[in-house]
Amino acid sequence: MNTPHRLLPPALRPPLRPALAVSVSSLPRGADLAYEPKFDGHRMLVFRDSGPGGAPEVLLQARSGRIVTAAFPDLAAAARRLPPGTVLDGEVVVWRDGRTDFAAVQKRAMATAQHAPELARSLPASYAAFDLLAEAGTDLRARAYRYRRERLVALLEPLGPPLQAVPMTLDAEEAAAWYEALPAIGVEGLVAKHLGRTYRSGARTWQKLRHTTLRDAAVTGHTGPATGPRALVVVLRGGDGTPVVSAPLSPALRAQAAAALPPGTAGPEGRATAAGLGEIGYRPLEPGLVAEVEVRTTRHATVTVVRLRLPQDTDTDAGADGEG
Repeated sequence: MNTPHRLLPPALRPPLRPALAVSVSSLPRGADLAYEPKFDGHRMLVFRDSGPGGAPEVLLQARSGRIVTAAFPDLAAAARRLPPGTVLDGEVVVWRDGRTDFAAVQKRAMATAQHAPELARSLPASYAAFDLLAEAGTDLRARAYRYRRERLVALLEPLGPPLQAVPMTLDAEEAAAWYEALPAIGVEGLVAKHLGRTYRSGARTWQKLRHTTLRDAAVTGHTGPATGPRALVVVLRGGDGTPVVSAPLSPALRAQAAAALPPGTAGPEGRATAAGLGEIGYRPLEPGLVAEVEVRTTRHATVTVVRLRLPQDTDTDAGADGEG
């Protein structure tokens, strides 16, 4: 039951399951399709309501349902400028050197309340909103995407950064050009949405086209110490099951891997192929951790870990990709 100061009904408060996307292998085409760039960040829902005495109340929710308001004080402050009764869906990103930096987003998301303000100053976040689920306390999920998009732009345009609507086009050829050009700034693909469709929480009604060099892989081991692994040993999904040693991890990924690696197995040392080095030894791990990797084929095929799919960022239905 709503208290007098609240506009959002219980169905529009956390935890709220976001709509998802199914992966496709080519650009969807057809009547009434809209295309948006898929930024390389963290999925986030923004809830702006009124608290006791009419004070602004903001909650930020990760895709998993976890509340992450304390980790993003800069976005929470920006969201207080939204009208009460607003719910947004979008992606939080961090821009560095002209492109999005996923490792920086991971660092922000993992920050404690004590360190979050310092990181907000050194790694300021931006919010790329792609849907409006509620306005003035009214549930818009049953309205067509066309209407929700119009209201989203009207709501955010006067506010400006760090809360902004993602670009959108109805032109498939322009979308194809985005797909080819925008990876240079950290855009990992496109999401296609039907203009007439409603917003269905938890359903995979959108279509997501990612660059084919990015693949999911099971982490089966590591080289170097567990407290600071130098590289990960992965098995590519859809491959032949052969373990491959990744390129050396970045400092940020080494720290994340050290905190996220599952326990090692009691078995013997494993052997896997490393590009340019041949077969080397590694420490096997219990299954459970998934990484997103980039596969490049030049003189030697190389696998570079782009990110770790941490448990708090993974939807329970991991068989298909969702936006975010």
